[in-house]
Amino acid sequence: MSTATTAPQPHPQSRPRPLPRPRARFGDLLAAEWIKFWSLRSTVWVLGLSALFVIAANLKAARYTHDHYTVGDGDPATMLQAALSTSFTMIAADVVMIVAGSVGALVLVGEYASGLIRTTLVAVPDRRAMIAAKACVLTAVMLGYGAVTAGVSFGACQAVLADTHIGVSVTDPTALRFVAAAALFAPVCALAGFALGALIRHTAGAVVGTVLVLFFLPAFFNERYRWSADLLHAMPLQAWRRLAQVDLTHSLPSAHPATVAGSWATFALWALASVVVAVTVVQRRDH
Repeated sequence: MSTATTAPQPHPQSRPRPLPRPRARFGDLLAAEWIKFWSLRSTVWVLGLSALFVIAANLKAARYTHDHYTVGDGDPATMLQAALSTSFTMIAADVVMIVAGSVGALVLVGEYASGLIRTTLVAVPDRRAMIAAKACVLTAVMLGYGAVTAGVSFGACQAVLADTHIGVSVTDPTALRFVAAAALFAPVCALAGFALGALIRHTAGAVVGTVLVLFFLPAFFNERYRWSADLLHAMPLQAWRRLAQVDLTHSLPSAHPATVAGSWATFALWALASVVVAVTVVQRRDH
């Protein structure tokens, strides 16, 4: 009679433990977010077509100024303001604001709408790092978008105005401030939309909310009273308008005018506050 023999079982402590999963580096998160940002062809079309529209609208304004502008008394501030206002019109600023804000909102809310956010959070449990990577990619893309639209518009429009004696070089301090403000306006609006996307998490609601906050909300305030002027000056659109002005000599008199330094601070605070809001909301709310 034979007895069955069993192979000796390894001691539990001698079994090989699975290697710890390597933590994703921030550079890896940036690469992943960059790929996701450009994965939708609609993003390329929206940014490309809107940039062409902005440049074309500015060139049309430059051509009109070229054909109808009268030098008059030759006031340097008036001539400089005409050259700058033609290079990046308010229509162009409105288009950039709406496009950038909408793209910023869709960067985050699109993942919630499609359910991709669940996969993202499983792959990257660190929500703060994930939101920071999204914000960095969004800022970089929209800064490039703003720089291209503002830079090409300025150069092309000044070429049109070259023989009217009101053209200006970008090396002029006021012109440099104008172009820089136009370029930074896009990422500021995009980050504002990014924060609203984190708060609303609905595609249509986030886009409409972004348009209401950035475009329509400033219309409820004026510079008649201090509190109203402070709220108005805290809006990105009004900050852009002040940075686009050479000086306040030819503007309507105001008891509480905006300042250049305050307008730059508005840009910085909106960008910083938007990222903080997005990180806080995503960190504390379930997907």
